[in-house]
Amino acid sequence: MTAGRSEFGAGGSGSAGRVIAGTARGTRLVAPGPGTRPFSDRVKQALFAILEPKLRGGSVLDLFAGSGAGGIEALSRGALAVTFVERDAGAIAVLRGNLERTHLGGPSATIVRADALGWLERTVIDGSARFSVVLLDPPYDRPDLLAGALELLGREGAVLAPDALVVAKHFWRDAPPDQVGLLASVRTRRFGETTLTFYQVAEGAEATR
Repeated sequence: MTAGRSEFGAGGSGSAGRVIAGTARGTRLVAPGPGTRPFSDRVKQALFAILEPKLRGGSVLDLFAGSGAGGIEALSRGALAVTFVERDAGAIAVLRGNLERTHLGGPSATIVRADALGWLERTVIDGSARFSVVLLDPPYDRPDLLAGALELLGREGAVLAPDALVVAKHFWRDAPPDQVGLLASVRTRRFGETTLTFYQVAEGAEATR
């Protein structure tokens, strides 16, 4: 949930909205800084209305996690586990604070400080995880990061559980391809300058190059 930024102070300086539903409903979240673009409450509400059936008992990957607003919403709504991947130390400090604020920390929330694409590539190779939902929210000015994440997730034998949903949040003018490897776009929703593109592994799909 980040836009282009460098290191931020641990206290954060922006708003990441509030938790919409679940055990932490109504809790206000902090964003790492003014350069971030967390999910707005309107976008979160629409997104999680779609994701809700996959959350209970499912594992979620919040890649480019920033404030953790997406993964925290998933935990609040009953996700079994969420892995937050974020490389910025200041953003991780804010994420930890948001987990404490919502009382959603603990063994169900794993925070990984790492380069998102490097971590994802290692995880794809070793096959150590399977996620039912993946949230992708790289900086709007780095569409290459979104393309790289989708390419890794679209590989055969990647980290997706059967019928998993991959959600790409991006600037509306920078639409990712309809198909990336085994992933095919199944739905889009636009909210002003923000668009959500939903992917699933296409039945009988063959990887595109």
